[in-house]
Amino acid sequence: MHRALLVSEILVQIFIDLSQPLGSETFGWSLSSTRKSFASLALTCTTFHELAMDFLWSNMHGLRPLLGCVTRLHSAIYDPKSKYSWSQYADPLTEHEFHQFLRHSARVRHLIIPASNYFHLLTALPIETCVFPNLLSLSWLVQRTEIGDLRFFLPPTLRRCSVSEVPLDMKYIGARCPDVEEFTVHEDTDRAQLSETLRSCKRLRRLQCPPFDSATWMHLSTIPTLLEVKISTPRTIHYPLDNLDFATFLHLTTLSLSGIEAAYAVAIIQHSKFPSLKEFEMHVCVLHWAQAEQLFHALSLCKASQTLERINISSRKQTQEHTSDSLTAVRQFLCFKELRTLGLSVHYPIYLDDDLLFEAMTTWSHIHSFQLMNWYPSPATLTFRGLFAALRLCPQLQELQVSVDARNIDIEPEVESFQHTSLRILTVDSCELEVVNVEAVARIIYSMLPAVSQVMCSNGGVPRLWYNVNKHLEMLRNKTYSAPDPCITEVALTLS
Repeated sequence: MHRALLVSEILVQIFIDLSQPLGSETFGWSLSSTRKSFASLALTCTTFHELAMDFLWSNMHGLRPLLGCVTRLHSAIYDPKSKYSWSQYADPLTEHEFHQFLRHSARVRHLIIPASNYFHLLTALPIETCVFPNLLSLSWLVQRTEIGDLRFFLPPTLRRCSVSEVPLDMKYIGARCPDVEEFTVHEDTDRAQLSETLRSCKRLRRLQCPPFDSATWMHLSTIPTLLEVKISTPRTIHYPLDNLDFATFLHLTTLSLSGIEAAYAVAIIQHSKFPSLKEFEMHVCVLHWAQAEQLFHALSLCKASQTLERINISSRKQTQEHTSDSLTAVRQFLCFKELRTLGLSVHYPIYLDDDLLFEAMTTWSHIHSFQLMNWYPSPATLTFRGLFAALRLCPQLQELQVSVDARNIDIEPEVESFQHTSLRILTVDSCELEVVNVEAVARIIYSMLPAVSQVMCSNGGVPRLWYNVNKHLEMLRNKTYSAPDPCITEVALTLS
């Protein structure tokens, strides 16, 4: 054996790399093959044994491997004919068998419990038994959990917990697991029970769950470690917040609201202060005109003008409202000097012209992605000249989606010396085929946006127009290159 393998730090790093193989799908790696490798290493020599056993048992999917250590159950568990039915006929573990079951449980760090099939085997286990004393992460996928099911799975060491719904046993998880940092609830659950569970947690860093009550929102605002809150529900619900006081989330950096009413989001923003907020996301089913304007205005006043870097707001369905006006969204967000990403898809036209885009790019000097989804055909007020004047101010911009008046060819790329080399994804609305000079559009894209390689039509419009533009782009590229550059990223231009 090479003497380097006797250095514990080197051996640990080798085992870490083995436990996380790169390109697992490409090269056929699986959890099973990785476990077999650690099992072989554990049998190689005494130097490898303990560390290999720690890695072998660190990540567990279900209780089956631990029950396989019980002599009485081993043959039934690993019998292909009975692997899915053996447990329903098996008697609970005896006191002697508990020691076999617990032989390696202290090595488990990350545990997934997909079902309750084996819980009846543990009924005789003393309730004070600490089955997983070093468990860090628990993913509880059991539906309709019974009282007592969770008693062996919530050790004081737990840091991350993910559940399908909130079991009654978890009501006081903060007391049983005082250092829990990440808590995720995937499905709608009883709101009062969820709220009580969250109020027991004192050191959360990341939370993802359905809506909860006002008292819980105020409690979360007092947790100094809280960095991320994501509130989501699969269906739009009426969710009033009663007696919501002003809350200051000192260190919260991410706030995401999905599936709830816009009025709830506005109430949250108006009654909270986010001095450290960097990311805000909101996804709703329907966003009415007045609600959109109110939301944008409230967000501009949320005291995060010096920190907010990412804003993404979208609605899935259009309303029956008809208006000839445009949302003033862009101007509402000019207060955010550190903005890197702005994405708005709200089923209303958003006003943008040459002057406003120039002002925005002047303000957002660090912008990487700027997307205004225009769901309705409307006269474009942004020209090519205005577009490129603004692009000169944002050299880091990589993704842009705006409405451009492609009929007005007001720029000559052969005369201009400017090239924007960072922009890779460009989505623009344009007009009808017969009034667009596709060759001129292709020359502008080719000459001034060298990272743009292909024009695509993603949501309607006139596909033939961009098919012809693609042909011109290909001819222009072939004049300079003998083969297309595979590093250039594809670009989509959306028509309305």
